[in-house]
Amino acid sequence: MRRLAVAVALATLILGAAEKKLVVPAGLDAYLPVPDSNPLTAGKVELGRKLFFDKRLSRDQSVSCATCHDPAIAFTDRRKTAAGVNGREGPRRVPRIANRVYGKSFFWDGRAGSLEEQVLQPIANPKEMDLDVAEAASRVGLDVPALEQALASYVRTILAGDSPYDRYLAGDAGALTARQREGLRLFRGKAGCTSCHLGPNLTDEAFHNTGVGWPADPGRYQVTKVETDRGAFKTPGLREAARTPPYMHDGSLATLEDVVEFYSKGGQGNPYLDPEIRKLDLTAAEKAALVAFLEALNGKVRDGM
Repeated sequence: MRRLAVAVALATLILGAAEKKLVVPAGLDAYLPVPDSNPLTAGKVELGRKLFFDKRLSRDQSVSCATCHDPAIAFTDRRKTAAGVNGREGPRRVPRIANRVYGKSFFWDGRAGSLEEQVLQPIANPKEMDLDVAEAASRVGLDVPALEQALASYVRTILAGDSPYDRYLAGDAGALTARQREGLRLFRGKAGCTSCHLGPNLTDEAFHNTGVGWPADPGRYQVTKVETDRGAFKTPGLREAARTPPYMHDGSLATLEDVVEFYSKGGQGNPYLDPEIRKLDLTAAEKAALVAFLEALNGKVRDGM
């Protein structure tokens, strides 16, 4: 129950403080958005946690979900792109999965519409775990729906919050340094970051073309087949970003300083560049302030009930 209380407190802080409504929920599943088809229970969450670390879900039993989504690194890894069984390399960066309970779509290209759809795809992906999902479920003594529901339930409890930024929003004026407050002002103003990075999780859950990796990866176009979606990728949330380099969907930017510089220069031009991406001409001091603010988004990451 202590984990439940911590998770509830974090969820309240993340959403309640940001919306200036400190609502104390009756329980975790009463507050987090959970589908009626997969109600959150302690048993499913604990089973999902065990499965998340179970290497039997990969073809050669060499990797688990946690191999790429390392709890010690905000549930991601340090690689530019993902690595699966037999060292096979994927084309994209492993995303952080904290607070994905609040997500609207999943993967960089949004090809899954729910956590239930998302959690099984890495198992079947030949560049990741490369195992038939039915065989994976059989290996751990479950049927496919039970495997899906348990993994999705566990991921729903992975929460990030209690950062200096959260405490500042909750009324602690001293939680941010002067430089971080200046960075927040720029984030909301001149730098225009809130055009995409907004709300409690600092993401609009939408898809934008910034020119990163253009034209190598078609991004959202692979899902929609809409030409103007070519090169568009999902806006990542920024919580815990400062401790989890490298950045962008292809891991091509090594540091936060590189990211800020990329946007200051106006991204990478191409026919479908998002209209919000424009040259900013930030000063050195402004760039440093933005990085300092992004560092204030590091907080605590919790999982389970």
